[in-house]
Amino acid sequence: MNQTQTSKQAPTGLNAYLRLLSYVRPYWPAFILSVLGYALYAASSTAFAQVMKLLVDSIQDGMTEKRLFFPLLVVGIFALRGVGTFFGTYFMTYVARQLIHYLRLDLFKRFLVLPAGFYDKHSSGHLVSRLTFNVEQVTGAATNAITVLVREGLFVVGLMGYLLWVNWKLALVFVAVSPVIGLVVSYASKRFRRLSHRIQNSMGDVTHVASETLQGYRVVRSFGGTEFEYQRFLKASEYNRAQAMKMALTKAINTPVVQTIVAIALGILVWLALSPDLMGEMTPGEFIAFLTAASLMAKPLRQLTEINNTIQQGLAAAMDVFTYLDAPEEEDKGTKTLERAQGEVSFKKVSFQYAQDKPLALNQVNFTAKPGEMIALVGRSGGGKSTLANLIPRFYNATQGEIQLDGLPITELTLASLREQIALVTQQVTLFNDTLAANIAYGIKDPDPKAIEAAAKAAFVMDFAEKLPEGLNTLVGDNGVLLSGGQRQRIAIARAIMKDAPILILDEATSALDTESERFIQQALEEVMQGRTSFVIAHRLSTIEQADRILVIDQGQIVEEGNHQELLALNGAYAQLHQLQFHEQIQPEHE
Repeated sequence: MNQTQTSKQAPTGLNAYLRLLSYVRPYWPAFILSVLGYALYAASSTAFAQVMKLLVDSIQDGMTEKRLFFPLLVVGIFALRGVGTFFGTYFMTYVARQLIHYLRLDLFKRFLVLPAGFYDKHSSGHLVSRLTFNVEQVTGAATNAITVLVREGLFVVGLMGYLLWVNWKLALVFVAVSPVIGLVVSYASKRFRRLSHRIQNSMGDVTHVASETLQGYRVVRSFGGTEFEYQRFLKASEYNRAQAMKMALTKAINTPVVQTIVAIALGILVWLALSPDLMGEMTPGEFIAFLTAASLMAKPLRQLTEINNTIQQGLAAAMDVFTYLDAPEEEDKGTKTLERAQGEVSFKKVSFQYAQDKPLALNQVNFTAKPGEMIALVGRSGGGKSTLANLIPRFYNATQGEIQLDGLPITELTLASLREQIALVTQQVTLFNDTLAANIAYGIKDPDPKAIEAAAKAAFVMDFAEKLPEGLNTLVGDNGVLLSGGQRQRIAIARAIMKDAPILILDEATSALDTESERFIQQALEEVMQGRTSFVIAHRLSTIEQADRILVIDQGQIVEEGNHQELLALNGAYAQLHQLQFHEQIQPEHE
């Protein structure tokens, strides 16, 4: 599949349909069975008009000996119609659900490999809306819409063929109004698609606002934001409602207009059919059959125009989904792998900016971390500490310069191999709605229960896990909502211990812990950092006094470098930070 930028022109409707058909291709036998079923439905339904011809002509000729034949024929026709409907509906639904299943899987798989910069620009609410609402819109187009399109489309083709066979001159009346119907449907299609895009985007807004509010309900209530959030949700939902009503208005107008055009054509046809010249060429049976077939045309035409709404919604959704499917994934051009790195990390004149119109977040950073060395990153908020740490596992790629692992540029390593060497603990802990054990062993296939327990003990998880009803098999709830901040942080540290990677990145790893817990965790971290290259981002300088080297980062540059005592002796930026924190700690004692 060719990867294109999301900023490129969106795929056309035809391209979207052809691309959807590529998902159908593996299930072509079921699709053929469905089409054959609908063909049987159309043929049997069209045959009803011919039955009317034979019936009227038999009555006209006084052929009463066929009295039993016609009831059996009618029953047979409806039986065939039922069989055709079953095959058509079941196999078309099977194909459609397979299409949606794999389309949803492809979209979710794409979300898993999109770069960090993508998530910086898109809210999770909008992305979840694409995965659920938008894909479900494609479902409507791929089930109900395609079912009606194939079934009623074949019926219309069958009826038109029959009309041309019975009396091609009269049939031309329907052919004459086809362009008018086409113009109406074309205008409605464009409007349906435009409104569908708006509805899908507005559903993303609804999901986004609801997700933010429900996740941050504590902040909302604490700061009196209940009414504000209600108004924000009301505005998003109202816009969605207004667009849906515009869609309903277009649909409500479109259907009767098409029906009126068909009725006018039917009226003209009856008027012409009653002329002596044409009547003289047709038997009474042919005349009744022709009118029956012409009147049967109204229902499938109405359904085809009504289903246009669903098709356009699904088409708009498919085009939107394909835009995300075509978004470029993380750049992974590396071909080399490492079994286990020694842990030497070098930054060589590394600069980075989040966007071209943004200032440099890092500017000409140079340093080398030796294997097993503990490097502390300190400085004011926004100085570039977390940015530097995020470049090591390549969540972002350096704008300039080069980062090396054991002398090898990290861009030459596959992302999987690079990230196998790194364990990460951040301030914002992410836990999954699973057991404590599953969260500790996350990403490890067939983990050893003893190893999980050992990691839990090392991170002091067992201190509280043993008090839980099911121990390490206790569910943690949505993002660990059933645990305290310190407990969640300990699980994250246990997860890093479990991974046993040669490089550790600790981004404010002890920030959520109380003083007593922090002391225990600090001991655990000191033990786990033995023999590993560690990058520790810390606000509290007391936690990194034992670091081999401290890098003071300000405005994207390393302004000071050395150990704790060396930097205090410089009496520079680090000394000022240390003095400020020292005064903050002793101030309460004087009070």
